[in-house]
Amino acid sequence: MVSKIDELSINTIRILAAEAIQKANSGHPGTPMGAAPLGFTLFQRVMKFNPADPNWLNRDRFILSAGHASMLLYGLLHLSGFDVTMDDLKQFRQWKSRTPGHPEYGHTPGVETTTGPLGQGFAHAVGMAIGQANLAARFNRPEHKIFDHHIFGLMGDGDMQEGITAEAASLAGHLKLGRLIFLYDDNGIQIEGSTNLAYSDNVRARFEGYRWHVVGPVDGNDISAVENAIRMGMADDSKPTLVICKTQIGYGSPNKMNTADVHGSPLGDDEIRLVKKTLDWRFEESFQVPDEVRAHFQKGGERGQRAYDHWQQIWESYQVKFSDDALALKSLLSGQGKKGWEKALLESFPKGKSIATRSANGFALNKIKEYFPGLIGGSADLAPSTKTHLVYEPAFGHENYAGRNLHFGVREHAMGAITNGLVLTGFRAYSGTFLVFADYMKPAIRMAALMNLPSIFIFTHDSIGVGEDGPTHQAIEQLAMLRAIPNLVVLRPADGQESAQAWQIAMERTTGPTALVFTRQNTAALPKISEDAVSKGAYVLSDCENADRLIIATGSEVGIAMEAVALLNEKGKATRVVSMPSWELFRQQPQSYRDAVLPPGITQRLAVEAASSLGWHEFVGEHGKILSMTTFGASAPAERVFAEFGFSAKEIVRRLT
Repeated sequence: MVSKIDELSINTIRILAAEAIQKANSGHPGTPMGAAPLGFTLFQRVMKFNPADPNWLNRDRFILSAGHASMLLYGLLHLSGFDVTMDDLKQFRQWKSRTPGHPEYGHTPGVETTTGPLGQGFAHAVGMAIGQANLAARFNRPEHKIFDHHIFGLMGDGDMQEGITAEAASLAGHLKLGRLIFLYDDNGIQIEGSTNLAYSDNVRARFEGYRWHVVGPVDGNDISAVENAIRMGMADDSKPTLVICKTQIGYGSPNKMNTADVHGSPLGDDEIRLVKKTLDWRFEESFQVPDEVRAHFQKGGERGQRAYDHWQQIWESYQVKFSDDALALKSLLSGQGKKGWEKALLESFPKGKSIATRSANGFALNKIKEYFPGLIGGSADLAPSTKTHLVYEPAFGHENYAGRNLHFGVREHAMGAITNGLVLTGFRAYSGTFLVFADYMKPAIRMAALMNLPSIFIFTHDSIGVGEDGPTHQAIEQLAMLRAIPNLVVLRPADGQESAQAWQIAMERTTGPTALVFTRQNTAALPKISEDAVSKGAYVLSDCENADRLIIATGSEVGIAMEAVALLNEKGKATRVVSMPSWELFRQQPQSYRDAVLPPGITQRLAVEAASSLGWHEFVGEHGKILSMTTFGASAPAERVFAEFGFSAKEIVRRLT
């Protein structure tokens, strides 16, 4: 049975959602109204949190993967005492409001991650669960459990249908992430109509196949049944839990409940009046929260406060008894490296040798891991090729959650989102794959950029230099795609020293992700460069007095440009070579520096990059030329492929004479 105060509280969530969406004349009322009992159960009966300290280390996390139901979350945050005011609810979906159409991390107190693109939140939660397990394994001590929180979430039919959910759920089950518990809002309706139009999965069998603990279906309106199902999951630490909850979308709407009409459109004033009548809502004023409901939620907050106070006592004792561990934990969460890491990193690669920049990446990564305890990551079954394995570090798995090497399997999309989830937990997380597979990861990279997370995405095998694997694996358009993402810094270094500097930039960034792009093939060792050259985005690598020609190149093509400039200078064609590892960083420099590197008076310019030409006209100007790829590549040894597509010193000389 649902008590009268519980029922009134749940209906308050429903009415607030309907009224805010109606006021905005935009939004999704169906899920907030149907899933209100699920959110109420989690926030009032199960989760531990402290609105006065929303970043408490050991708080339970709630991930609304079905981000279109944002008014459910905003209503719960408001009623639970977070800094989300009634005025914020009234400004739902408005310019500069703290209640945007989909939850945004860092924008609204209590929102743990940005969600909306379906499945992303679910995969972020898997990353958070990996982070929780790692932190608990490394820092918990008997009678001093610093990390024993859960990651809860709510997902819908759309989340279930996304491929990223399958990837992330499979990995979570394999890793036995027992503190991950998701409620599945199974209401049978999506935008186009019944889910039967396109979806008939046996969800129980599917998730049991992923090695999850599956409970239900339970009646989503029976909060005692929902709570019992959740606690069954909490009692089983051996696997993640999915609770299947049967709900009615748009619950309380007499004309629209259980129809697609209620999914993504305001109810209308007349229908809201009928909803209030159906739910026996006796308050005439809009956006009204009954006093007894506020008092009821306050009692739930007192439960969270007790848990918070108890944890603080444990933490204070921990800092005394395990002072070294406490300092190590603080260091990890600070994201700062131990003293001297920069110098060690810049000396990490073999000097004066021709090496693939992917190999330089491996040297750098394994030097960084010695100085950054929060460094964790892995590859999509490509670590031997991407050089992303942390040597002498164990693998993360259910037999050793303290490991720092993650094995994602061939799950690039989930890998990117899980990386974001780890960063949201406090880690310096990275992931690696071939550049061509950035296509599979793009939504996760975009989410990192949108949230300003310092996630690190490593991409190797960056061009037609992949060679024999052929055009399916030779990246052509991916650099242009990455460079188009706001807040993402893309670095394509030319040799070992540029690679080390690129890693330094990535580790120093605290807001915004970094894409590090490396070669499969060996690159020429460049002359010694200044220690801040790469941080400026572009710099003069080779110059000639009275130069009237200019070559701009990135990555392995810089070495080809250096071969060409020697030939040009022999011909009396005074030419400058500019290495441009990062467009984004170069744009950030003062105009005076940019003009010094690319003098406006030099109009004979040639950009050289074995990828799409898209965007290069910004740097070569109206009269400049671009040596780039206009087709897909081909299968042959890399040297032959480069020669056939014109990436040679001879071709550069021809184009500049």
